[in-house]
Amino acid sequence: METFNPTGPQSMATTIAPEMSHDQKVDRFTGGLAADLPALPPFEGSARLRPDGRPRPEFRAELRRIPNVINAFHVVFTLSLPFLFSAIAVMAGGWPLVARIPTYLLVFVAMGSWFQRVLTLNHESAHRLLFSDKRWNDWIGEKLIGWLVFGDGGNGYRLAHSQHHRDEFGEKEPDFLLYSLYPISKASLRRKLVRDAVGISGYKNLRPAFIGLFTEGRRARAARYLSGQLFVFSLFALFGQPWFYLFFWLLPWGTYFRVFNRLRALAEHGGMTRSSDRRLTTHNIHQGFLSRHVFLSQGIGYHLAHHVDSGIPMSNLHKLHQALEEDGYIVPGLTKTGYWTFFRTLAR
Repeated sequence: METFNPTGPQSMATTIAPEMSHDQKVDRFTGGLAADLPALPPFEGSARLRPDGRPRPEFRAELRRIPNVINAFHVVFTLSLPFLFSAIAVMAGGWPLVARIPTYLLVFVAMGSWFQRVLTLNHESAHRLLFSDKRWNDWIGEKLIGWLVFGDGGNGYRLAHSQHHRDEFGEKEPDFLLYSLYPISKASLRRKLVRDAVGISGYKNLRPAFIGLFTEGRRARAARYLSGQLFVFSLFALFGQPWFYLFFWLLPWGTYFRVFNRLRALAEHGGMTRSSDRRLTTHNIHQGFLSRHVFLSQGIGYHLAHHVDSGIPMSNLHKLHQALEEDGYIVPGLTKTGYWTFFRTLAR
């Protein structure tokens, strides 16, 4: 497997030519932020960890236990939050304008952040880690949650995501272009975030479903996708607030969440490169209080640990992360001090 070439992306063209081999693409378009990392001496392993960082059998068995009851609570709690946020917005409707507008803004932002939280459950189910019973895992995590939050309830995400974990930045990496080219100019990053913030990126996500309704072979999937949104709209209408679907569901997803989602993805792999050493494929960012409970809740912010062993439930990732630090896999200087510090490295 090709490893990091620090001279690659610094003077590259920004157009991928069709005749390029994948190794050439990796060499020229990735690794810009991996170049900032300290020297990474080979990890010799420890009593708990293998040389590639994965936990040894006894420790792994402890980490891989799926907490069914806790995850059931996460599902119920998370799916109840839109009802809570909507109730707050309804109450605010009778308040003076000076209190009503900030409350509506707060609900808008809370719903935008909620999509990350609920999609973390969808991600967990894609790894078959939400519930130990495969039927419950797939039905709740993929068919229900995946259907409600702008999906078709199928297993397409799981199949694509497995390619991401099998070989980050590899030939079948579904998000190669998303993670590549960094660092970029401030103007380029600004354009990307503005497109997200004003809804252009969200529109590009929705458009294929509407086109699919009129395309042979794609109608059934497009209909499933849109039926989920029709169901959510019907719930808002049933409670007498149909306009809430637009202002507190569709718009937060299509604007605020698009910015949120791009920054989250870049904080995971932006500017890294293809390597058998996960420390070169995945960022490691310090998880403060807001990171753990707002930005990337439920432990998914321990993303290096997740890529070292993707079979560990989100609630146990902090334990593997701690072992990676204590046993020397995570070397000094590898961990970014926080998300804001990291985001400043994206544009130069």
